[in-house]
Amino acid sequence: MTKIAAEPLSALRARTSYKWQTYPADVLPLFVAEMDYPLAEPVQQAIIGRVLASDTGYIAGPEPVAAAFSGYAGRAWGWDVAAGDVRTTTDVSVAIVECLRQAVPVDGSVVITPPVYPPFFELPPEADASVVEVPLLLTGTGWKLDLPQLERAFARGAEALLLCSPHNPLGLVHSAESLRAVADLSVKYGVAVISDEIHAPLTYEAGAFTPYLSVSENAREFGICVTAASKAWNIAGTKCALMVAQSDRMRLQLDSMPAEVPARTSILGLHGTAAAYNDGGPWLGDVLEALAANRSLLGELLAAELPGVIYRPPSAGYLAWLDFRGLGWADPAAVAMERARVALEPGQRFGRQGTGFARLNFACSPEVLAEAVARLAAAAVL
Repeated sequence: MTKIAAEPLSALRARTSYKWQTYPADVLPLFVAEMDYPLAEPVQQAIIGRVLASDTGYIAGPEPVAAAFSGYAGRAWGWDVAAGDVRTTTDVSVAIVECLRQAVPVDGSVVITPPVYPPFFELPPEADASVVEVPLLLTGTGWKLDLPQLERAFARGAEALLLCSPHNPLGLVHSAESLRAVADLSVKYGVAVISDEIHAPLTYEAGAFTPYLSVSENAREFGICVTAASKAWNIAGTKCALMVAQSDRMRLQLDSMPAEVPARTSILGLHGTAAAYNDGGPWLGDVLEALAANRSLLGELLAAELPGVIYRPPSAGYLAWLDFRGLGWADPAAVAMERARVALEPGQRFGRQGTGFARLNFACSPEVLAEAVARLAAAAVL
């Protein structure tokens, strides 16, 4: 029995977030990356405390969250991060765009590795850059970065790589060896690496995740980590993201951003995030236990009721990348909505490689997960 439980549907449907306001009440929303668990008490108290103190103005600086992240990174990953190397902004997407604006000239190009988080296709153009796709490779042992093709893209003039680590939607945790190879290539060709590590605290196997900047001097020379507590502690709406640089070159890029970039950080998000990193570990441990149980349950349910769907359990996160091609569903999310009233994230949004796939969020109650699979199974025989 896990120590934390998802809230009942009656309480969840009273939330005003995107997950619970997008579809009618007869739809089970398993699409966007929001969790159904109650908020961690230290995070609640930190935010409530600032409200009770009427402390809802502009942030004075990143210090509370910078120190908290420094401590968390050391405990969680053995990564030595100086608090002075941490900057903040409103969310990871903004952090990515502002980092790309520093690293990539106008009309430059940015490599992404689909199937990948849909905004990765949009963020480089927002920074006046084009997108170069280097898809991941699917091997007999799983997905991995295509290092030879990455080198070709770098050699042809790409200025940056937008790395998803752990990789959404696959839940892929990149090996330290592959990250070191990326870092060596980045220095060889002068390519910046912006590593989105927002899902890192949600890695199931202790010690499996390797922060990109920790792998080598080469990684630190041209790399920036962007991250947030928003996924692991379910606080996306509080608006606080972190940017970490550990070389003079990349610190200068962070410090060259307009003053408005850090100023957009929410003071509530700043203190909520600091509380998550400082005191949210026990809650996160309970959540990971619940997620691990659901990760296994999903495999059991699919094997029993939808054996035509291929599922590789993620190594990190609560998002399942499901292959419906065996059912002949070219657009599984559309079929799931029309026939089963289950909202999934369409695979095509993650790139051409997502045709016939859909992403399912299993950060819900076991009962909701079982109901969703039962509805999909019924839809498969219609």
